[in-house]
Amino acid sequence: MPKPLEGSVALVTGASRGLGAATAIELAKLGAHCVLTARTQGALEEVDDAIRAAGGQATLFPLDLAKDGEKLDMVGPSIAQRFGRLDILVHAAGVLAKLTPIAHIMPRDWQEAVAVNLSACWRLIRTCDPPLRAAPAGRAVILTDGLVAEPRAYWGLYGFGKAGQEHLAKAWAAEVANTKLRVNLFDPGAVATKLRAMAMPGEDPATLPQPAEVAPQVAALCLPAESRNGEVVRRT
Repeated sequence: MPKPLEGSVALVTGASRGLGAATAIELAKLGAHCVLTARTQGALEEVDDAIRAAGGQATLFPLDLAKDGEKLDMVGPSIAQRFGRLDILVHAAGVLAKLTPIAHIMPRDWQEAVAVNLSACWRLIRTCDPPLRAAPAGRAVILTDGLVAEPRAYWGLYGFGKAGQEHLAKAWAAEVANTKLRVNLFDPGAVATKLRAMAMPGEDPATLPQPAEVAPQVAALCLPAESRNGEVVRRT
């Protein structure tokens, strides 16, 4: 029996660990050829091994979202040229940034948060929009956070980027409403990831869902049967 994503190509950012890696593995199991991007080549190779062990295929594209803006701009055309298509974008990359009062944010930390948590999303939309629109059932999923709806003290540097990212995604969804492309956001809630451990060092990760438990919900938003557009889908 054919797999639901057989023949499709998926780009996954933040694919070296956490929910990005788990989602890439899940998409590969469903038949997608996954293009994996993150900063660390070695970590990407470990995810590639897991994908191949599961019977899938992947291509590695090491990329630093904070520094490689021009390289990021070419991702969409490069994938389209190599594979002839791009069907799925899952944007899972993000940086925690420093938890600090807004009045104490340093310019260097601000610039990094803007580059990774906001500008990278804008660049991904620019570069991936044409091939995703041309796909038979283009799907984009951008990870968001409950902080957007409920800002908290000391989380401004992280939360503002997620808020801007969510606004971009919803505006993009409105722009493609009359096409075959569907754009949604996914809020995973608290998951046992490295980012979560950095933010909450006293928390027992055993009390949280593992990335592999949450990844199927992200992958479900990438299926051709998914009809929602412009929604924030929260983990169930």
